[in-house]
Amino acid sequence: MTDTRQESLAQLLGGRGGALDASLPPVAFAAGWLLGGRSVVVGAVAAVVVGLAVGGVRLFRGGRVGGVVVSVTLVVLAAYVALRTGRAEDFFLVQVFLNAASALAWLASIVVRWPLLGVVVGLLTGQRFRWRRDPDLLRAYRYASWPWVGQYVLRVVVFGALWLAGQVLVLGIMRVALTWPLQAVCVAASWWILRRTLPADHPGLRHPREPAA
Repeated sequence: MTDTRQESLAQLLGGRGGALDASLPPVAFAAGWLLGGRSVVVGAVAAVVVGLAVGGVRLFRGGRVGGVVVSVTLVVLAAYVALRTGRAEDFFLVQVFLNAASALAWLASIVVRWPLLGVVVGLLTGQRFRWRRDPDLLRAYRYASWPWVGQYVLRVVVFGALWLAGQVLVLGIMRVALTWPLQAVCVAASWWILRRTLPADHPGLRHPREPAA
């Protein structure tokens, strides 16, 4: 089997740099909140400023406008929630809900036999949905999608517990720890499952087998 599978799975993360960029605004919020005398306003301003700066850098590097707009919008939304409630920990509520929704979406995709891992890799490799006609690939993608469900559930549990405890600084730290390091583990696990599930003679992710006539 070819290395294109590993390459495709790594692309799902948008690269380690992209994951790190997404962690900077929450860290800026926690740092601003602490250095500003536990001021939600200072933390919110710091997060939005850093979010805009990160978005500008990503655009300069050739990043997609849509992705940048979504990222900045989420930062602004998180800051707005914290400002409205006056509770610093509520800045991280958006992440809790997003991860819960992601876990449900990935789980549902496995149940209905449209695993999101296959959908994303199929779009990245240009094969679109031809992989669904390959029973081996369909089965492999279903199994390999479970680590993605697991990572989202883990984030919900950890972020939710810390939010309930009001641990703002720890939330900022865990926002980094559970971003690209966890995603890297998830991709490695998915890659291992794909290799173990697909037959040894399978041509690889970029070459779905057509069903016999």
